[in-house]
Amino acid sequence: MTRRPGKGYRYGRWRGGPDPLAPPYDLGDAVDEIGDSVLGGSGVREAMRELLRRGMAGRRGLDELRRNVRDRLRQARQAGRLDGTLQEVRELLDRALEAERRELFPDPDDAARLAEAELDALPQDTAGAVRALKDYPWRSEEARQAYEQIQDTLRREVLDSSFASMKQALESATESDLQAVRDMVADLSQLVDAHNRGEQTDEAFAEFMDKHGQFFPDDPQSVEELIDSLARRAAAQERMMAGLSPDQRAELADLMAQTMQDMGLASEMAHLQDALRQARPDLPWGQRGQVPDGEQALGLGDATSAVAELADLEALSNQLSQGYAGASLADVDEELLEQALGREAVDDLAALRQLERELERQGYLNRSEGKLELSPKAVRRLGATALRRVFAQLDATGRGEHDVADAGAAGELTGASREWQFGDEQPLDVVRTVRNAVLRTAGAPRPDHRRAVRIAVEDFEVVETERRTGAAVALLVDLSYSMALRGTWGAAKSTAMALHSLVTTKFPQDAIQIIGFSSVAQVLRPETLAELSVDTLQGTNLQHGLMLARRFLARHRDAEPVVLVVTDGEPTAHLEPDGTPFFCWPPMPETIARTVAEVEKVARTGATMNVFALDPEPALVHFVHDITARAGGRVFTPDGDRLGEYVVADYLRTRRGRRAR
Repeated sequence: MTRRPGKGYRYGRWRGGPDPLAPPYDLGDAVDEIGDSVLGGSGVREAMRELLRRGMAGRRGLDELRRNVRDRLRQARQAGRLDGTLQEVRELLDRALEAERRELFPDPDDAARLAEAELDALPQDTAGAVRALKDYPWRSEEARQAYEQIQDTLRREVLDSSFASMKQALESATESDLQAVRDMVADLSQLVDAHNRGEQTDEAFAEFMDKHGQFFPDDPQSVEELIDSLARRAAAQERMMAGLSPDQRAELADLMAQTMQDMGLASEMAHLQDALRQARPDLPWGQRGQVPDGEQALGLGDATSAVAELADLEALSNQLSQGYAGASLADVDEELLEQALGREAVDDLAALRQLERELERQGYLNRSEGKLELSPKAVRRLGATALRRVFAQLDATGRGEHDVADAGAAGELTGASREWQFGDEQPLDVVRTVRNAVLRTAGAPRPDHRRAVRIAVEDFEVVETERRTGAAVALLVDLSYSMALRGTWGAAKSTAMALHSLVTTKFPQDAIQIIGFSSVAQVLRPETLAELSVDTLQGTNLQHGLMLARRFLARHRDAEPVVLVVTDGEPTAHLEPDGTPFFCWPPMPETIARTVAEVEKVARTGATMNVFALDPEPALVHFVHDITARAGGRVFTPDGDRLGEYVVADYLRTRRGRRAR
């Protein structure tokens, strides 16, 4: 279906894309889970990350996927030892020397004695002995075959460590096979160089794969895929070498260098290694990482593959942890995930990505400059959830007596009426409305002779009522780090959102402002409050919070002023005359004096000031009793889990008191 401007809709065959008949993606549970974390004191980013870590019904989250990867990592560490090629070469060398000595021993000729002396003088290290025997004239056929097997093993393993599956391709290799390898390496070096220079290489890549594709069974589809695969293996080869002991590393490096030299590949492979480093400098070149440590001896190629797998699993585990700056689900490599855990794991990841997209598409989350924020739609839902929980507590304890059914209703009737105006919510004066309609239509002809009266807009009248006094509520919430340490920050945050939701949705004639204070104070929008984690700054600057509260109350002079303070400590900070914050613990007399002075200014506005003290520490209790006595308020000492119940009940009690006057 498509929309044509000015011509309605046109229907046609569905040609792919999202299923237009698919049910809408249900985000209710996900939004509520995020809300639970936010109301518990987390920020939005932390709440979203927690949801993705837990996963959804029937789908694994990032934590479980990462645990599965770590299990796979532990298994990969048991793949075997890295010195398999070196051990195999030593065994073949011992076999060759033993067979040659058996052949020489019965021969009385002086040449046999000289040969024995040459064998006795061989270097002690394996690589040196193999090099010294390169031109040795073997008498024993068994010894000659063993030495040739050393050469063949080294050629295959060394190339297999650079090019996966090369060992199988070079089995029983002829000179023409080795020449094909030399041609491939030369062409590959040119291709990588061209890519590094920024040249267009699509055609060159296609020609390269047509000519040498048999050496790359993984069938890369682009030069980028080819380079990525080769560079990862080259970096894994370096990590594998770094995992050997110094003696093993020196011997194996010497054997590899000899082999490359014998095959005429030494300079070309060194150039290729440098080009791959240039193409992928982000890989862990030369770094020592995890290496397998099992019982089975691995050949050079298999050891490189095992180290490469460990590196991939480590990278995948890090991606799934999302514990680094700028982490995103897009960072998780689907190919690595499928290799490690299978296709079902990729489906689980896709479900998490869809959840993240839908939260933004359906308007619950906004992303601004890379920062994730709850939308106003989500904040409203969050506030409603917090309010429902508070009312559930009130109902359970019997302390609520909340009366919100008549929210926004008018005051007492005055007996007078007036013409209805758009936006009026006063009760309709039915008698005067009908009378106005009758008088307006009196004398008008009625062809049907019926007595019907047609009421027009101008006929409506409403009864006048006494103007109900609204309230201006300033809720001051302590943001100091001690709130988190005592586990009361989540309760304070949830309470603030519940009260804001109650006032804005049930009592729109009232006004509310949430003010957070730590070393300084700030006015908090609901969206900001939802995102907020507890302030790690030191200080409880109640003085500054009360200054902001007075400014708010001054803008609502016709409303009844109410100040509610939620805190867990004495004031430890104040503003200096130049506006800079000052902090000291224990509290300085000047801090207490400046705070008390601000309390008295609030009291002179006629505001009621109630304090909810979350710590029974005697100094705090003494202080809050002193300031509430000055401002004509009360002190409450609720447990953290009942804070919302106390604050909302106090607000509702204050409203009932206003209506009774």
